[in-house]
Amino acid sequence: MPDNPKRAATLAARLGFASRGLVYLLVGWFALDAARLGSAPKDNQQAMGSLADQPLGHVLLAFVALGLAGYALWRASEALLDPDRRGTDAKAVVERVGFGWSAIVHFGLAFYAARLAFDQSSGGSNGSSSDESARSWSGWLLDQPAGQWLLGAVGLLLIAGAAAQAWKAWQNRFAEEMSGDVPLPRYACMAGQIGYAARALVFLITGWFLLAAAWHARAAEAGGTGQALRTLRDQPYGPWLLSLVAAGLILFGIFSLVEARFRRIRVGE
Repeated sequence: MPDNPKRAATLAARLGFASRGLVYLLVGWFALDAARLGSAPKDNQQAMGSLADQPLGHVLLAFVALGLAGYALWRASEALLDPDRRGTDAKAVVERVGFGWSAIVHFGLAFYAARLAFDQSSGGSNGSSSDESARSWSGWLLDQPAGQWLLGAVGLLLIAGAAAQAWKAWQNRFAEEMSGDVPLPRYACMAGQIGYAARALVFLITGWFLLAAAWHARAAEAGGTGQALRTLRDQPYGPWLLSLVAAGLILFGIFSLVEARFRRIRVGE
């Protein structure tokens, strides 16, 4: 890839990590507030919607949309072009499928952020939630031939993603993805480990909802990040559990900002 397009693609990916970090900071902050007040936590779409009500919020949302689109394109390139040369063995194929799913999810979030950015007539309070989106596309998928199997496969993919996030947290392998000659400070690694663990739990619960929706052929049982956080809140000692996960999501947001600066990004030759 020529130098100028390569630099542009790298910059877009870094802006994507920063945008992802901002979204997780907001989701974690609102979840922490919900644990304290006993209210409903916001999901990623509702967290972005909250920016629309702030001064210059639509401008910030435009940058978030651009960043998330850049992140999605980078993940798509990892899935299709394999710049890291993972290969085509079973493990590599699973990883690349996961990158492709991440690209689809972040394209959707980028589109939602762009829609909020250019809709000057309404504030973020009128935005939809990820739960509504999950039920909508789950219903569409269930209407397709072999829809239950397809939706179940998506649920299993999310659970596999949760396992991968948990493994990253346990092994601290993400530190190897950083550029530079100086190892990450221990506190930065700890923030990443806690963040990945919290994200793994949210992925696991969301995947379970999709499996239940597929098993019962009822799209109403599907849910997104918001429902996963509400499920945590409704458990015994739920406010404490939600507070811990919220703190983990905030740390993941902070670590994403670190990745925006130091992540090793390959976008092709």
